[in-house]
Amino acid sequence: MKAMCDRFLPSKCSSSSTADEKRDRSTLNGWTVIVNTASSMASGAIRRFQDRVLGPSRTGIPSTTSEIWLLGVCYKISEAESSEEADAGSVLDAFRQDFSSLILITYRRGFEPIGETTYTSDVGWGCMLRSGQMLFAQALLFQRLGRSWRKKESEPSEEEYLEILELFGDSGASAFSIHNLILAGESYGLAAGSWVGPYAVCRSWESLARKKREETDVEHCSCSMAVHIISGSEDGERGGAPILCIEDVTKTCLEYSEGETEWASVLLLVPLVLGLDKVNPRYIPSLIATFTFPQSLGILGGKPGASTYIVGVQEDKGFYLDPHDVQQVVTVNKETKDADTSSYHCNTLRYVPLESLDPSLALGFYCRDKDDFDDFCIRARKLAGDANGAPLFTVTQSHRGGERGIAETSSVASSTEISGEEHEDDWQLL
Repeated sequence: MKAMCDRFLPSKCSSSSTADEKRDRSTLNGWTVIVNTASSMASGAIRRFQDRVLGPSRTGIPSTTSEIWLLGVCYKISEAESSEEADAGSVLDAFRQDFSSLILITYRRGFEPIGETTYTSDVGWGCMLRSGQMLFAQALLFQRLGRSWRKKESEPSEEEYLEILELFGDSGASAFSIHNLILAGESYGLAAGSWVGPYAVCRSWESLARKKREETDVEHCSCSMAVHIISGSEDGERGGAPILCIEDVTKTCLEYSEGETEWASVLLLVPLVLGLDKVNPRYIPSLIATFTFPQSLGILGGKPGASTYIVGVQEDKGFYLDPHDVQQVVTVNKETKDADTSSYHCNTLRYVPLESLDPSLALGFYCRDKDDFDDFCIRARKLAGDANGAPLFTVTQSHRGGERGIAETSSVASSTEISGEEHEDDWQLL
């Protein structure tokens, strides 16, 4: 096998053109551009490369006594349970069922060429796109089947479940394929063979969701939720805590429904830059706390060139789904109820220290309805108030009213209101 460095060649983008400048924005803070596909590389070689980037794979449960939060659900595993094989009905068994029911999307090979290129695999460069697909698929799963849904191996797959997987198939015919995501994100630097950062992927999902909404009516739209980006600046890479403006989210939902309803299910994406070379430790408690939100969809993050989808936390460790395994393309749709969907799930628990993550990452939250969004805002405001001057993001009713506006006029005000003390933002400008 050729040396791994021959397969993966990071390159700095030139600023000689507008297109190059757009690509530059997606590669700040160590997120590199990976060129030259490695579609012929075996999964084992990819795993060894990924281990050198993320560090050796840590598997299992890191602590026997601490509670685990998995996308808004808490599991308290006793020491007796963790030292033995999980019995049916145990907390450990319930946690493993929940984890293995999450949708895994990995590198694929053998799909139809992407656009006008010759790429028939995303091995070596598509991990951030696959991580984004996992988060988006999880939002759809929660919306259509509920947070309590679990994959049952002994029963035929539900039609709604198969329809979700079909949306993420590897062809232009699938609404949320890597093919269509790249096409929708061209203006943000997405291209076959190039590695991009979380901000560009978030904006690309926003663009793709809008495009699919415009192609059909709300009832038959493949994207059955609005997508809203919470960002502190136009390009998302200049630092400063992002601001969740309630009026802006309301407008996004109203535009999505074309005035038919006052609210719509909404996916909130929060691209962040939490330091320079690594995540500033001041932010880690807040990152952990987001997994206690019922609306949590986890984190898109990892290390330069090796994105993962972080779905749970225990103490300062993050459980993740890994897109770096290479699998052959499969066809799944609602007509093939006996289709093998095992490649879309993972039974291996892997974790990574949160302090080792690259500072460029993105949070995801799914709000089912207006009440759910109001609850999210309450939790987010309290989290910002408890952040000791280093909030992940802040909440305001309107751009005119600021924080005082939400305290006085927002429908989310409640007995859990945090104090009005203001803290200076500790974000580093990049």
